[in-house]
Amino acid sequence: MQESSRKKVPNQSHRFYEQPPQEPGSCYWPPMNHEGGLYSDDVFEQNHLPSEAFKQYCNLESSSGTSGYPPQNSSSTASFTSNGSPSSHQECHSYPLDPYYSPDNNCGSPVSRSCLTDDAADDLRHKIRELETAMLGPDADGFDIYLVANPVDPVLPVQEAGWKDVAEIMTRKDLKEMLCACARAIGENDMLTGEWLVSELRGMVSVSGEPIQRLGAYLLEALIARTASSGNSIYKALRCKEPIGTEMLSYMHILYEICPYFKFGYLSANGAIAEAIKGENRVHIIDFQIAQGNQWITLMQALANRPGGPPKVTITGIDDSASTFARGGGLEIVGKRLSLLAESLMVPFEFRGIAGSASEIQPEDLKVQPGEAIAVSFTLVLHHMPDESVGSQNHRDRILRLVKSLSPKVVTVVELESNNNTAPFYSRFLQTLKYYTAIFESIDVTLPRDHKERINVEQHCLARDIVNIVACEGAERVERHELLGKWRSRFLMAGFKPHPLSPFVNATIEALLKNYSDKYTLEERDGALYLGWLNQNLVTSSAWI
Repeated sequence: MQESSRKKVPNQSHRFYEQPPQEPGSCYWPPMNHEGGLYSDDVFEQNHLPSEAFKQYCNLESSSGTSGYPPQNSSSTASFTSNGSPSSHQECHSYPLDPYYSPDNNCGSPVSRSCLTDDAADDLRHKIRELETAMLGPDADGFDIYLVANPVDPVLPVQEAGWKDVAEIMTRKDLKEMLCACARAIGENDMLTGEWLVSELRGMVSVSGEPIQRLGAYLLEALIARTASSGNSIYKALRCKEPIGTEMLSYMHILYEICPYFKFGYLSANGAIAEAIKGENRVHIIDFQIAQGNQWITLMQALANRPGGPPKVTITGIDDSASTFARGGGLEIVGKRLSLLAESLMVPFEFRGIAGSASEIQPEDLKVQPGEAIAVSFTLVLHHMPDESVGSQNHRDRILRLVKSLSPKVVTVVELESNNNTAPFYSRFLQTLKYYTAIFESIDVTLPRDHKERINVEQHCLARDIVNIVACEGAERVERHELLGKWRSRFLMAGFKPHPLSPFVNATIEALLKNYSDKYTLEERDGALYLGWLNQNLVTSSAWI
């Protein structure tokens, strides 16, 4: 690009890392080597499965004790998803979610002192600079570099009233309000206003600041990527990867430990499955997104202790190539890990891996045998399946009909409680802001802001989804969540009936949440469980027969 063709932005444009460092405040399996063996707790160099480490990893309630990221009991107050999609005309206001909100602590987050040494602090600043350079590009001092794809016509009349409103918003310096205004401008293709707001927002967001500043940094990059049609490439680049070298825990493992979202989903689904297959001698579990396979640790333990002995267990694990970054390899690694687990528990076991998109699965791929008790798990996968709003094929409803044809004993569903599948852009942005504000605040309670891996956790495990939701459209937008009410309609149309979760499952989840902040909430509604943070539902778990 020639320098003379570029439009310049106002002088107040800043790079994120020029902000002074602020006082601090994801893919999980036990760490493994390249051959698929589990590492020991302290050395992480053994290729066999140490008994004590193995027991600790297999116990979800106690796993945090081995990770160095224990959940903390908090005296602050409690719950994961949105109750609906806001109207495209909805106003966006700044709203503190914490009763202890104050101007000096505007997210209600605990104030913590930096525990970094000078060298570590320098490393953290360097990491922040690398991250922001990677996201913004080396020549990102102006929003103008993104306007080439959508150039502003210089002869278009400027609406003075609109500029006056934007000026008033900028005077108030409310970060949420400015992000909403920027999203509205970009959604309406008002690139002059968008450029103006972006230049101001760059000086207000930071990947190392308050929760809203960190979320704002990723939302801002998503908005910029939307104007440049680069959201899909960023989404692919931010895949949650297994750290290398001396970094012993994957980023998703850290997220798994510090927040109860995954454990909530796994424990509730496993409880429903264990109840449905009680007394069965041959069990076939079909997992439509097996990832690292850690969901099945506690279930295998429970089956091993079943009176009369364990059944023969077959697990068919489906997964595409995205999870290889977290596993460090293909599905054979998951098979080896689960086989080692089953052998240690003396559970007859067989693993079948299907490397491919869950949307493309056909009945013959599953190799269901007569006499098997079928249990199907949809854990955080259905929202990746495109429906009729994306293309000519409705894979969501097709897969549900396919599963119903197998006559399963139970089907479990864990999904984010958000409504962005068919929502228009601006409504989608507002909901993403509200939803992920709760997520980032929940992280802030447990993981100190000066923790050197927190930026990696948020970048690789959260930012990629945010970018995809905000910056991508059509087939490139794969993060397409729906509320439980919509999933309920789909399951009923496919011939399923709701299967309420047992009181024992509810009690287990309540006990789990006691290890975390009391700002988490748990609600049972129509036989399903809703996990949330304060007033924001975030994750739902339900079962169907």
